[in-house]
This record gives sequence, structure tokens and C-alpha cells, in this order.
Amino acid sequence: MPVQPRRAALTDSATETVRLSGVSFGYADGPDVLRDVNLILPAGSFHFLTGPSGAGKSTLLKLLTLARRPTAGALALFGEAAGEAPRAALPVFRRRMGVVFQDFRLLDHLSAFDNVALPLRLAGVRRESWAEDVEEMLDWVGLGERMNDRPPTLSGGEKQRLAIARAVVTRPELILADEPTGSVDAAMGERLLKLFQSLNRLGTTVLIASHDEALAAASGATALRLEGGRLLGGGT
Repeated sequence: MPVQPRRAALTDSATETVRLSGVSFGYADGPDVLRDVNLILPAGSFHFLTGPSGAGKSTLLKLLTLARRPTAGALALFGEAAGEAPRAALPVFRRRMGVVFQDFRLLDHLSAFDNVALPLRLAGVRRESWAEDVEEMLDWVGLGERMNDRPPTLSGGEKQRLAIARAVVTRPELILADEPTGSVDAAMGERLLKLFQSLNRLGTTVLIASHDEALAAASGATALRLEGGRLLGGGT
């Protein structure tokens, strides 16, 4: 598995990857989806975010990926204010993240190999430096024999595994995953969990939103719970 670190995940001075202080979020014509959320994710920590459907888990991840802005409160990422950062600064934050979306967001015109390689290409890394890593990552998620296939030919579970491989291949400082095991069987779910755990041991901060409380318990990670837009216990 290609997860040997090329660099430290975070500088020694950055002790917090995420800090939310009194954060709320609501759409224009509705009630707040998140209410007064206070959350600290220390650098190199591993957390599961659980809660019923509609609790606000996906919305919280959207705030952390800077797809949405808090309507109240402050958001800091990697020790820097991010909630009100100008649009031009957002890619700088996002390049330090790996994100697994529920809708995968794969590029249908690219092969599985090229989908995984895309963030490395965008980062300007030379192909000879990453080609073997991409192949090993595809093998790890069980897609080694399908690396030349395009997403429309893959099953839902295969697309999910491909999206995970793409998110982690750069060894990001922060991984945000929304239901990353929702479309795979239990054995593959455990295998993917081990991948996240391996990256975490190398210093990556991991936050996984999941309905699978059994998987969260088995992981040994700190459990956070959202209900009705409020974070219950363990927030800091």
C-alpha cells in the first residue's frame, strides 16, 4: 500500500487541524441545519461522526471542505482562519485535504487509473514519481484489474472504492469522508478502514461521517455524534 510519507503531515507548530467555534449554518428560508457547533480535531487524530439521517453530518463536511460558509461562528483549518477566506485562497486549503463524497464525483471520460492520478497531475508531480503508487493504490482497493476501465462501467461499490483511492493517494493532511463504506460489503469496509488507519498513523487527521456505528466502535476512533444539528459530547 503506497502510504509511506514523503513529508510530515503537519508542521510541529500546527497542533489543530480543525477548529469550529460556535458555528451555525442555515439556508436562507429554513431553520439552522447546524447549531452552535464547537469542535476541535487535533493534528493526527481520528474521529467518526455519527448520527441519524438529517442530523447535519454532510452539511458539516461541506463546511470543512469550504463548499459552504458558516452563517455564524468561526472556522479554522490548519491553524488559519478559513470560514471567511477569499475565494482565491480556497484552493490552497483544499490541496491539503482528501475528500470522499457520497456522490463520488468521478470523471466519466477518464479511466480508473487517470481518476486516481488526477490530483497528482494537478499538483504538478511528475508521472514517473507516482505511476507505481497509483497502481498500488488501485490494487489495495481491489481495482487493480480494472484500472483501464471508466467509471460508467463500474458498480456503485467499485466507484466508491475508486473515489477513496483518489482521495488518499496524495497522502493529504486531512481526510474527510462521507459514508465511505456505504456501498461495500463488510470485508471491504474493514479493508478500507485499515487504509484510513494506516494514513492516520502517519500523521493524517481523519474524520469519517457514517451511519455505521458498529464500524465506528470497531475502529477505536473517537466518536462524535450529531443530533438535530447539535454536537453531543466529545466535541473538543
